[in-house]
Amino acid sequence: MPAAPAPAAAAAPPLVLVWGDDDHAVTRRARELWTQWQAAAPGGDHEVIDAAATASADALKALARLHEALQTLPFFGGTKIIWFRGCNFLAEDRTSEARAVAEGVAALAQTLKDFRWDGVRLLISAGKVDRRKAFYKTLEKLAQVEAHAGLSADDRDWAEKAEALAAREFQAAGRRVTAEALAALVAQVGPNSRLLAGECEKLAVYAGDRPEITAADVEAVGVRAKHARAFALADAVGDRDLPRVLRRLDEELWAMKTDRKRSGLGLLYGLITKVRCLLLARELLREGLLRAGGEFAGFKAQLERLPAGRFAEDDRYNPRRITSYVLFRATQQAGRWTTAELVRGMELLLECNRRLVGSQLDDALLLQQLVVELVGAPAGRVASRPAGV
Repeated sequence: MPAAPAPAAAAAPPLVLVWGDDDHAVTRRARELWTQWQAAAPGGDHEVIDAAATASADALKALARLHEALQTLPFFGGTKIIWFRGCNFLAEDRTSEARAVAEGVAALAQTLKDFRWDGVRLLISAGKVDRRKAFYKTLEKLAQVEAHAGLSADDRDWAEKAEALAAREFQAAGRRVTAEALAALVAQVGPNSRLLAGECEKLAVYAGDRPEITAADVEAVGVRAKHARAFALADAVGDRDLPRVLRRLDEELWAMKTDRKRSGLGLLYGLITKVRCLLLARELLREGLLRAGGEFAGFKAQLERLPAGRFAEDDRYNPRRITSYVLFRATQQAGRWTTAELVRGMELLLECNRRLVGSQLDDALLLQQLVVELVGAPAGRVASRPAGV
């Protein structure tokens, strides 16, 4: 997690490193510090050095400019502030490992160690940084170091972190956001902080004069990126809305033609996750551990009251570790299915998995046949029934 921001520019140390693989958070935090420093030294000398290098020559040129900036004091006294912006040669890549660059970074570490910081401030913003190298260890001792790790689907609490990030974006825009809208947005966008911030800005504009962002707003103008399309397909399956399922599947199949990272198996695994979640939701409702209906905020409160030791450690079967909005939608949709239909659905998914792997049939045809048989009658012909029936 990022370090807590300094309460005021005057209290900040003269040397700050802001780094991490969340480039959006790094850039935002660095710009925030830079703005604070500029406000605190309005008459000083302000210099920005672009430290993004595509080759070792670029890196050496940036390092030379930084040395020159550190040694050149302002003509009229006052404070000099320097931003070494977007440095990308502090990790383990071809440019960073070039001998001349490695020596130049080591020399910079020694310069910063010996430097007298009277009237000078240096801000370094960077992507990945090798924490084993002398440069990082030196700055750990000398500087304020802030690490901003990117969101990752491998983290159990990524959704909570993403919701907190989005909530801050809406607050900065002077907007309120409902709990359901926040969760729906995160479920659609996925662990991508830059895209999430962009979506928050778009929703704030879309809302116009309204002070509150709702789930209807997210549905109306929400992103249709990779994660969103996968969520939309699974959600349509949960609703047993066959025409919508086929439209969403067609979108996914079209995207597969231009994105090598997408595959028929990937789509299938997303559907397996959805059907498994529907089964879990039905059981939780049947046993009275969860109640269907109501607003998302109340549903989250129900999840928090679930006994921790009641469930498996496996994240796939533990309702406390499934993204809360995904499970919320599953409880809303569970009444459209019987347990027998969902068990049969898992059998259909297993058979499709075997055919995708072991046959020469077209993936698109297999998946289209699967969803038609899985969803069955259109939603309008399926009575919504209590989940325990």
